[in-house]
Amino acid sequence: MKTFKLTLCWAALPCLLFCATGWSADWPTFGHDPQRSGWAVGEDSLNVQNVAGLKLLWKINIKNEPRSLTALTAPVVAEGVTTPTGIRNLVYVAGSSDNLNAVDARTGELVWTHNFDEHVQPKNAGMWLCPNNLNDTPTIDKSRGLIYIIASDGRFYGIDLGTGKTRTRPVAFVPAYSKDWSLNFSNDVVYTSISQGCGGAISGIYSLDLHHPDRPVIRDLLVEKTYGAGIWGRGGVAIGEDGRIYASTGDGPFNPADGDYGSTLFSAHPDDLEIIDYYSPLNFAQINKYDLDIAASSLIWLTYHNYRIVAGGGKEGALYMLDADSLGSADHQTPLYRQKLSNDDLEFEMQGIWGELSTWRDVSGETWLYVPSWGPVSKEAPHFPVTHGANPHGCIMAFKLATNPVTQKPTLDPVWISGDFDVPEPVAIANGVIFALATGENTQQATGSPIIFVPGRKLLSDQQRGLNTHNAVLYALDARTGKVLYQSGDAMTSWVHFSGLAIADGRVYAVDHDSNLYCFGLPDEAKKKGDAD
Repeated sequence: MKTFKLTLCWAALPCLLFCATGWSADWPTFGHDPQRSGWAVGEDSLNVQNVAGLKLLWKINIKNEPRSLTALTAPVVAEGVTTPTGIRNLVYVAGSSDNLNAVDARTGELVWTHNFDEHVQPKNAGMWLCPNNLNDTPTIDKSRGLIYIIASDGRFYGIDLGTGKTRTRPVAFVPAYSKDWSLNFSNDVVYTSISQGCGGAISGIYSLDLHHPDRPVIRDLLVEKTYGAGIWGRGGVAIGEDGRIYASTGDGPFNPADGDYGSTLFSAHPDDLEIIDYYSPLNFAQINKYDLDIAASSLIWLTYHNYRIVAGGGKEGALYMLDADSLGSADHQTPLYRQKLSNDDLEFEMQGIWGELSTWRDVSGETWLYVPSWGPVSKEAPHFPVTHGANPHGCIMAFKLATNPVTQKPTLDPVWISGDFDVPEPVAIANGVIFALATGENTQQATGSPIIFVPGRKLLSDQQRGLNTHNAVLYALDARTGKVLYQSGDAMTSWVHFSGLAIADGRVYAVDHDSNLYCFGLPDEAKKKGDAD
């Protein structure tokens, strides 16, 4: 395997992880930063004292046709954008019917819409597994004043942040109607991941090098020769401050010598996408047998003392924490930490860890990790000193990073577990508050669950998946205790599938399946009270 040298000073890593220039007040990508931390580090308006005063400040319905389970992508935000009508803070959401929209963050006014033309037609009719639509959360390149996105026909665009005009020549980046996930961006290279064979696409990581925009270089890392191994965590890939690319794969054969990396967590070189290192779980056969993809949750990258760490989980319900410099140790099968948290029934749906973890560092220097988990808590889960009631449908679990007194390596100490969440999304963190969305979606995928995975199983239709849903609810919790500080009640009128939150300038943004974009924030009097406190 290729070696990869680190040239950064260890002492600088905490700031590099969370203090990158241009990101302190923006929310430019899924999970806020390339490491997918979920931490709005520059946010100072919202806090534990005033967040109970949150209100729905505005709501806008985007002209967009929901397709299957998808509608709008998770929001991203850029502040101080030059537009034809002056400097504005803008919120961006892309739509499943091939559009990109910019909305004024203050007023909820639609500033511009860019509609993408489809130049090819899909071979097969769409459904929720392969919906034939725009699926990727875009990412912002503030230095160039662009937002990057992939249209449903696989073409990559750089769109002007302020005007919505195409600024880079469209490039055929990925196969048309592939299922590609949230874009990530670092060092003039854009990354996405692909899963589930939609549009005939092969599972893997795809990158587009924009160092010379008129001579873009496309690279592919294909991780399956036979079937499966989809990289389908909604956050796409994580990019560490070590420069490496991190991802996890779903069910499929595992044979690195032959290029098959099913049920694997791995790192790749950013320049040529060559695989550097990997971890394969000891219960690989069971994961594949019961369709328990460990890729249901995208990976995040963080630091703790002198360690660089990668963490994630999946439908299996197990939380993994790995040494980013030696994934799985010498035998590729030994993690720093593994703990079963949910899914004792080995369900391939409705239970387990989905979406993405989140992390932040509090003012005392403690590093926290938050896990959104679906379904009942496992009998094997650790004891949480603070609990907040029954949680049959799902919950948020909070851990602190600690040092194992025996091995002197990082471990996790459970701190609190929330009450019931009707399918929790990845949390977003700001100034000691975590914001979490209960989506209200129907997570049943197929008949006859639990099942042993076989191709051609009977999947539920789009219409069936749309039944028995509930309106999404936004919660604010004390990040240290899990105490509920706010919940939005019926302010959101529909459910949402595979989404995420954004926080910027004292406001929290969310979307629903009816193509509504919501802005929650503090009225002026509540904001003044928080400042006084």
